[in-house]
Amino acid sequence: MRIGPHELGMPVVLAPMAGITNQAFRRVCREFGPGGVYVSEMVTSRALVERSAESMRLITHDVAESPRSVQLYGVDPKTVGDAVRMLVDEDRADHVDLNFGCPVAKVTRKGGGAALPWKTDLFAAIVREAVRAAGRIPVTVKMRKGVDADHLTYLDAGRAAQAEGAAAVALHARTAADYYGGVADWDAISRLREVVTEVPLLGNGDIWSAEDAVAMVAATGCDGVVVGRGCLGRPWLFADLAAAFAGRPERVTPTLREVTATMRHHATLLVEHYGDEARGCRDMRKHMSWYLKGYAVGHEARAAFGLVSSLTELDERIAGLDLDQPHPGEPAEGPRGRTVGAKRVALPDGWLTDRETDAAALDAVRDAEVSVSGG
Repeated sequence: MRIGPHELGMPVVLAPMAGITNQAFRRVCREFGPGGVYVSEMVTSRALVERSAESMRLITHDVAESPRSVQLYGVDPKTVGDAVRMLVDEDRADHVDLNFGCPVAKVTRKGGGAALPWKTDLFAAIVREAVRAAGRIPVTVKMRKGVDADHLTYLDAGRAAQAEGAAAVALHARTAADYYGGVADWDAISRLREVVTEVPLLGNGDIWSAEDAVAMVAATGCDGVVVGRGCLGRPWLFADLAAAFAGRPERVTPTLREVTATMRHHATLLVEHYGDEARGCRDMRKHMSWYLKGYAVGHEARAAFGLVSSLTELDERIAGLDLDQPHPGEPAEGPRGRTVGAKRVALPDGWLTDRETDAAALDAVRDAEVSVSGG
């Protein structure tokens, strides 16, 4: 699969996840599965244009990353264009992804994220400005099915993104109302395939194994997959994906010793990323339960891993485990991360009455750029 000028070694994209897909995590995943696209945490276009310290950290890439992929979130076409132009002019990215999938209330309440494609003219204008500013750098779009089952936007948005020059379109096959629960609607990806015919289409949702990814491509006709929660605590999933798309049967089934070695490596990279051991270890805490999923590690030991404050302490916790445990099979697989189900979608007053952007709608989206997960 190609995204613009980039020929991918495997048709797999790491989904941007706030607080997760920083430089350290991307490197761990890439070491298991070189050849995919590993997208940064989402950065707001306004913060990037204003050069906030956090936004500049978010777009920092490892010297070996290629392509360097940045996901932008924005609601104002000009600001998004300015942010893309900055990335290109300063040679900070080889690929830009636009986020239209966030279902978080504080974003949709302002008309941003998964709510924004309802306003067809605003959506098209943002994609258009980003593509113009990017020049030779490919711009892709990630979105959800729509606001809810009665207000779907993905077919219109797919047509618009393709028409405005997007290099690829990715669909998380849930609505904003679905949040992260239920079963992803792979049939929606099939329907979008009938509309998005000129650029690659990627599917996202419920890919917990390499077999799921191959099944999605076969069932929907999409060109590749976007993997999010399925790789949490399991970066070797990208090795499985590389093997599966190459038609090879081998899968990674690590012992607990191998799991903890990866965990320790990840923690070391986080410490290097932040330049602060305490901060790196604090950031690592959220990953511990995902790495240990399915292995015989007692409740007290798990709780202790979630409190580590130094690499030395992490080493001590690891040394106290039965590291010769084999891979436990199914208990270590399957869903992980957020599984919160259906929610009422918060929207600006009158948002759904008209698909065109009026003055009230423009006013609503002005404060929509906040730092949240990318959906």
